Amino acid sequence: MRDYWLSKLFFDLQSSPALGDEYRANRKKILDRYPLKPEVRTAVERDDVAFLASRVNPYLLRFYFVIAGMSEADFLKKVRTAGADAAARSSHG
Repeated sequence: MRDYWLSKLFFDLQSSPALGDEYRANRKKILDRYPLKPEVRTAVERDDVAFLASRVNPYLLRFYFVIAGMSEADFLKKVRTAGADAAARSSHG
């Protein structure tokens, strides 16, 4: 299920380098502009890749974590962990 406001936040950050700079300087100020559900905002604040992955386009997700300052290695590790966890939950064996 896609989340419009989360996608909008990530898109806006992608579209405006100045907004990205402002976001890195003061996340709270930028997050306050978007009516995110509390659990979504918490996931953004915690850099919860697994939670956010099912709610936005994968390209926006990756770009967001670049803007947020997460290293490529950390991002990929979290994506792989999220995928393994999802596979384990859906396993019927």
